[in-house]
Amino acid sequence: MLSIAESLIFAAVFNENAMTPRDKALYDFLSQFITDERKQRFEEVLDYRTRHLTVVLEDIFQPHNGSAVLRSCDLRGIQDIHIIENRYEYDVNPDVVMGSTKWLNLYKYNGEEFNTPAAFARLREKGYKIVATCPHRDDFTPDTLPLDKPIALVFGTEKLGLSDYAVENADMHVRIPMFGFTESYNISVSAALMMYALTERLHQSTDIDWHLPDEDRNQLRLEWTRRTLTRIRQYERKFAELHPEFGEIDNQ
Repeated sequence: MLSIAESLIFAAVFNENAMTPRDKALYDFLSQFITDERKQRFEEVLDYRTRHLTVVLEDIFQPHNGSAVLRSCDLRGIQDIHIIENRYEYDVNPDVVMGSTKWLNLYKYNGEEFNTPAAFARLREKGYKIVATCPHRDDFTPDTLPLDKPIALVFGTEKLGLSDYAVENADMHVRIPMFGFTESYNISVSAALMMYALTERLHQSTDIDWHLPDEDRNQLRLEWTRRTLTRIRQYERKFAELHPEFGEIDNQ
């Protein structure tokens, strides 16, 4: 079991709200209780965080591999991960994620028997191009995949790959070149290689605005501060006492 501080926030919607006056006041209050070094680390990480690239995991059932993908997402600055549960419930191995889930936003799609269409529709509403990772399709490689629009990179299980729906309804397909006898990379390796290549291209780009907007940075400062404090409920109760004009804090 993960601790409360490491618990994941799972939802099938995006947080589209800007910082409210209560959020700003809450951050000002909570930030008093974290060190300057931690605040500086937040800024260093935020400089490389992006939502221009997001990762989608379709029906991943191997906790070790799925958790390794989350760890790589954090290390490569990818903030949002979308988890589609069709036949299998996604599970996290805390020994593999090494606490990285504290800093990520995960969104689950599990309301129907087959949830890939709903996930794709929601991502397209947010402006993403759906990119299916397929070892046998020759559309693009990580070096040639267009990055001018936000992309959602979809990974399937190691043995079964993506569903037919995911492959046929993607906007583009990408593969990592292979030169051996083995048919495919392990999913965690494939995801790490793909994310490294694509984020390096973003970092080197001079004409793609891949950074987080200020409002997103502000929201993450608050979220990360809350997840850093081990007695967050006590701090929030104190804040509510000091600022009754804001009402009660909605605990997640």
